[in-house]
Amino acid sequence: MTTKTAALILGLIFLAVGLLGFVPNPIVGESHDALFHADAVHNGVHIVSGILFLLVALAAPARAGLFLKVFGVVYLLLGILGMATIGSEGMTELLGFLPVNGPDNYLHIGLGIVIFLAGLLPDSAAVRVSERY
Repeated sequence: MTTKTAALILGLIFLAVGLLGFVPNPIVGESHDALFHADAVHNGVHIVSGILFLLVALAAPARAGLFLKVFGVVYLLLGILGMATIGSEGMTELLGFLPVNGPDNYLHIGLGIVIFLAGLLPDSAAVRVSERY
């Protein structure tokens, strides 16, 4: 797998989660019964993030690794900030506009690590060169 492929997959996942948040379900949504709390703004952030992943993967694949590393660090920091703010229980508005609950914080920390590690994958140019030899 390359950084471009990882960015494409993550982009599609973020888009799907953003859209899923607008449909009543027990996983992600505005309901306090949803595992991961996300209102329209939070869903919009997921959709915009998905679009950014896809744009980087398709328009600037050589920069996909850097984008994934930066995005991963940002997500990790958001998770840590959320944990410091509310811990593993409760709900707050992270950065004053992004509603999160305890499970969101764990997810953000996990995603931050996974996304950062995806940024360490080889880029498509390195894979093409190694396939020649």
